[in-house]
Parts: sequence; structure tokens; C-alpha cells
Amino acid sequence: MDAQQLKGHLDLLLLASVAPGPRYGGQIIADVQAATDGYFALREGTLYPALHRLEKQGFLQGEFQVLPRGGSPVKVYTLTPSGQAELRAQRERYEHFTRAVRGVIGGKA
Repeated sequence: MDAQQLKGHLDLLLLASVAPGPRYGGQIIADVQAATDGYFALREGTLYPALHRLEKQGFLQGEFQVLPRGGSPVKVYTLTPSGQAELRAQRERYEHFTRAVRGVIGGKA
């Protein structure tokens, strides 16, 4: 995993991970790793500060819940309406970025 690439796209990955429905940290880590065939293996030290920042910005809402499997409550994150708008905006910026890079390095636009 290239940490510099992740740094520039972490918010997009996290917002997109939570978009389908509520997720807790461990699920987000597993979902991102599975969706990227292991390319992005998020660490808790990267994940939780970013989730807290996105929550503070109003893009995510966190709520402690006891999972059906039991155990201690975990913080489950959902996308807020402003988070949905931010996700749309970030997806659009990412698409423009990838088209521009493809224009330079070649490949389908």
C-alpha cells in the first residue's frame, strides 16, 4: 500500500465505505481491504482519527451500539446528508483527477 496515495483519498474511501449503511471500524477496515483486493489495509491508527475528523466535520454521525454478537458497545458510523453531498463532490473530483492522469499516462479516458 502506498501511504501517500491513501492519504490523498482516505476520506473518499471512508465515506464510500459507510454509504451503503452503518459500519463500525472493524467492518470499514474489512470492507476496504476486500474491495481493494488487499491493496489498502487500513490500520486503526489511520482509521479512527480520520473517522473522528469526518464526524467533527458533520459528514458522519457516530453512535455507540451493542452488536448482535454481543460484547462491548462499538461506535457505528452513518453518513449524514452533508456527508452524502461531500461523497458526491469527492467522487466527482476523483473522476476528473483520474481522467486527467489517464490523459497524461495513456489508457482509456
